[in-house]
Amino acid sequence: MGRRNAFWFALPAVASLGLFLLYPFLDVLRFSTWDWSGLSEPRGVGLENYRDILRDPDFYNSLRITLVFGVMTLVPFVLLSVLLALALDGQPYERPIKALLFLPGLVTLGGAAVAWYTLFSPEYGALASLIPVPRWDQSPFWALVLIMLFTIWRHIGYGVLVVSARLKAIPKALLEAAAVDGATPAQSFRFITLPLLRPAITFLVVIGTVLTLQGYTAVFLLTRGGPFGGTEVLGYYLYKTGFEAGRLGYAAALTVIILLLTLAFALAQARLLREER
Repeated sequence: MGRRNAFWFALPAVASLGLFLLYPFLDVLRFSTWDWSGLSEPRGVGLENYRDILRDPDFYNSLRITLVFGVMTLVPFVLLSVLLALALDGQPYERPIKALLFLPGLVTLGGAAVAWYTLFSPEYGALASLIPVPRWDQSPFWALVLIMLFTIWRHIGYGVLVVSARLKAIPKALLEAAAVDGATPAQSFRFITLPLLRPAITFLVVIGTVLTLQGYTAVFLLTRGGPFGGTEVLGYYLYKTGFEAGRLGYAAALTVIILLLTLAFALAQARLLREER
């Protein structure tokens, strides 16, 4: 009776997942085997779209840009989350600062992008009147840096909250016992705090990987893949292929490949960090 009742209670959630996640994914798999523009009659091509992607130099260029962007964003995001959580822990101003850090994530993405563009525009931005702003509209490197800073600014509050929640779950008795035994603060952090923070760090690494591999909106709003295609990450390449070039079947195949890449990277990172424990 208990299992039967549990099944009926879980059924609404399972049905919702099937309707809004599984069914659209199966539709994407079906579209990926078509040569289809969205307006013309679809023509079945089997796995031809996948073969074309594996021979497409633009796909590999977008993958390279995405990986570079991921490394540029993920490392400072995790480090800043840990350092800020440690610096704020137990301070009287801890809650107000955390609220301020979390605030950018509550601002609509479009409004935040417009604010950043008007602030950091090299020609008429408010910041350009005070200090020299690199010409990110002409340099792929500085454009990637802008997207990286915007992404970290949007999500750093969430990272700090995750690390801080794990930090407060560490028993203070362990740190006090280590201090009584003569351990320095650096030793306590290395041998007690850091190992106990690894679940939170693993979570942030996996979530950060998903965000960077599937990033699209910030690039679309701030750089449109430019300059010179220097910020054309996989998400934007997917949008451009499907909705600008009108190759929806090819874009569906790209969606499947991006999903598989995301799962592979996330599982590999989680397993690696788990083994290090």
